[in-house]
Amino acid sequence: MTPRFDLIGLVTADMPASLAFYRRLGLDIPADADSQPHVEASLPGGLRIAWDTEETIQSFDPGWNPGPRGGGRLGLAFLCDSPAAVDELYAELTGAGHEGHKEPWDAFWGQRYAVVADPDGNGVDLFARLS
Repeated sequence: MTPRFDLIGLVTADMPASLAFYRRLGLDIPADADSQPHVEASLPGGLRIAWDTEETIQSFDPGWNPGPRGGGRLGLAFLCDSPAAVDELYAELTGAGHEGHKEPWDAFWGQRYAVVADPDGNGVDLFARLS
């Protein structure tokens, strides 16, 4: 059997805040998931995304250390409907208190692009094709 990429896993210090952020990006996550130690959501195309609390990871790996907040080693990107939608979503997220890493700009590779941090400091890209 050939392994198949199936899941993106995020470890969070604040499950409700993380899930609220990703709900704003359109992920279908049940409201009652906020109090769970492990949450999964299906994405289009069959891929899944999952969140675990730091305590959950430490319960089965006591030596695990979350390391510094953020770090830029994980990249998640959300396709928006238009360049204007990138600007609107960036404004909505930063207006809700999420840290903006890079304000919207027209990238040389032909996309409107912006980067905002999720509650755990992970950069999340917002993009749309130009014209």
